[in-house]
Amino acid sequence: MAPGAEIGAGTVVGPNAVIGPNVRIGRGCNIGASAVVEGWTQIGDDNRVFPFASIGLIPQDLKFKGERTNLIIGRRNIFREFVTINRGTRGGGGVTRIGDDNVFMAYTHVAHDCVVGNRIIFGNGATLGGHVSVEDEAIINAFSGVHQFCRVGRQAFIGGYSVATLDALPFARSVGNRARVYGLNTIGLVRRGMPQETIAQLKRAFRYLLRSKLNTTQALHKIEQDRTLQCPEVAYLIEFIRSSRRGVNLRRPPKRLEAMVADE
Repeated sequence: MAPGAEIGAGTVVGPNAVIGPNVRIGRGCNIGASAVVEGWTQIGDDNRVFPFASIGLIPQDLKFKGERTNLIIGRRNIFREFVTINRGTRGGGGVTRIGDDNVFMAYTHVAHDCVVGNRIIFGNGATLGGHVSVEDEAIINAFSGVHQFCRVGRQAFIGGYSVATLDALPFARSVGNRARVYGLNTIGLVRRGMPQETIAQLKRAFRYLLRSKLNTTQALHKIEQDRTLQCPEVAYLIEFIRSSRRGVNLRRPPKRLEAMVADE
């Protein structure tokens, strides 16, 4: 541990771990053997960093010239073996930010200037390009990649080995390379305790977006005019699509592939 590093009460640092001089670690954390925590990194309470993880090192961006940038991590996150979390860049705002209660399975990579919300699960080898935003309770499965500047909506599900090059719809299942939308993530929403009436409204909204012959603008107008679709989740879905800068993935799979996935 370098001089200047601050370690909270009850935090345990394993053998051969490296803690840089500008690191601040909260209370009750566990830093595993041979893990590296470097840079201007702030880690909240009750986080667990497993052996060989790399937290807060410089971004993999050739424009980075050694300027001071930050990594801010919340509470109760789990970083498994060989996870890599890079700090921000000046051009991207200077901060990579991680929320609370997330699970980063082995070999997950979070690039510079990403914003990760709360209660998100990253499968083994899941990768975020720079400037990606992942909203609360999303799931990004094993060996999937999210292109730089994309957003992943709240409670979205990205299937294993998928590639998302556009914003991934909230509440939806996006699967494949390039990812296509396989409808509402019903099982995930039920597990998260979403009321059946809300799920029913989202299903109707998704029919306008994915199964009608309307373009996106017309489908959003129809959803807004439908008085049976008034819940906050539908309003959030509309705002997510309208505020997209990169574009939203609304592509459905070919019928032969869609038939292979059980209807939820």
